Amino acid sequence: MSTQTLQTPPGNAPVAPRTTPARRPPLRTEALRGFAPWAGAALFVALVWGLVFTADQWQGSWGETSGRLAIGAGLIGAPFALAAGAWQGGREHRRGMTELRASVSRTPLAQLSTAALPLAGWLVTAYLAAVAGALLACAPYASAGAPEPTVFAGTAIALAACSLLGHVIGRIAPWRLTAPALALAAFVLFGMLNGAQSALRYLALAFVRGSHDDLHLWWYPLALAVWTTGLAVAAALAHAARRRATALLPLTAALGAAVLLVQTGDGLMQENPLARHQVCDDSTTPRVCVNATYPGMLPEVADALSGLTGRLRGVRNLPVRFEDRPGEPHRDEAQLPMLTPFGWSAVRARVTDPEQYTWEAALALVRQDCDGVPSAERVRTADAAMVRWLAPRHLDKELHDQSVASARQRGDDKELARLRAEDKAYEHLTAMSDDERRTWLSTYFATARDCDPDPKEVPAL
Repeated sequence: MSTQTLQTPPGNAPVAPRTTPARRPPLRTEALRGFAPWAGAALFVALVWGLVFTADQWQGSWGETSGRLAIGAGLIGAPFALAAGAWQGGREHRRGMTELRASVSRTPLAQLSTAALPLAGWLVTAYLAAVAGALLACAPYASAGAPEPTVFAGTAIALAACSLLGHVIGRIAPWRLTAPALALAAFVLFGMLNGAQSALRYLALAFVRGSHDDLHLWWYPLALAVWTTGLAVAAALAHAARRRATALLPLTAALGAAVLLVQTGDGLMQENPLARHQVCDDSTTPRVCVNATYPGMLPEVADALSGLTGRLRGVRNLPVRFEDRPGEPHRDEAQLPMLTPFGWSAVRARVTDPEQYTWEAALALVRQDCDGVPSAERVRTADAAMVRWLAPRHLDKELHDQSVASARQRGDDKELARLRAEDKAYEHLTAMSDDERRTWLSTYFATARDCDPDPKEVPAL
């Protein structure tokens, strides 16, 4: 019988024991691999896509930026979080691992938390990254107010709650169509709540938004977070906890927050105190004032109207100022052309079309809302000539030529006579000396706000 001889390494060196690789915590594995990171990236792209294509409407206002982020979170983020959670919750069923999951030593609640929390964390990170990008993009153009951290914190918590609630639904109904059906249902529900006339609309995540004119109570986003989080935690405990009665505590908190939101109703929104105030440039005639919610627009507006105010220098009987606040202007004021909502007349703290903007301001200096009131043709001719001289536009000649051609084609001699009278009046006003023109304008503006003045009091051209 042969024998084997054990040989020791030279020098009696000890043999290194075989080691097993360290086991990674399951929570870390879920967070770094699989579905959760991709879901976070997809949500980030979806939110940024919506922000980029509406940037003209929110850059320059903290309130509008917060509102745009709230709409994105409510109409995109919440349905996406519910669908992603449902897809993650049905993973074991799709992979045929339900029995294996039931045999492990960890409790059902621990298993649910391990699978659901990484996804919620990635979705929150994606939302906060989109928030940071939007705030950085708004900062160079915003000139009043400040971002509201409670809005973004409350919304982030609510999105995590939607993900957890979706995960529970996915475990209860682990079918492939559960996720898209849940997303569609959530989108419709949030949309209906957001557009509802009742106080129930304040339960919608997308309704937490500010604007130039309105602000919400500071605790509103946090109460909404309690409402959504309470529902999600109650569902998770009722599904996976050993003592399902513990779900009553978060459910009570959710219902209490919901009752508070609905009972407070419109009281959750308050008027922005800045909306009733203005900042003015006193160096112009008339003074130029813009709303205090965007004071940084004042130099831009004053520069756009510099040609108009320069032509009116030394003229008497003018309105005291161009005003920019809610409601009708006073008798001695003229309405500034609308700057809000951003995206039309103003984009990124700039007037988009200064020529058109000046023309609209000139119209505000003459008779307004005078439909149905008879006025002499000479008065209308003076109005048209004054606006044409005060705020000339490149478009005027083209429109005038089209009007003449159309009147000739129709054989409308009355219209042709009116257009010729306007041309003659404009040429007369242009040919005046500066002193003569100031005298004429001073007399003209004495009656420029009257809808039906005595034609004899309006100076002829």
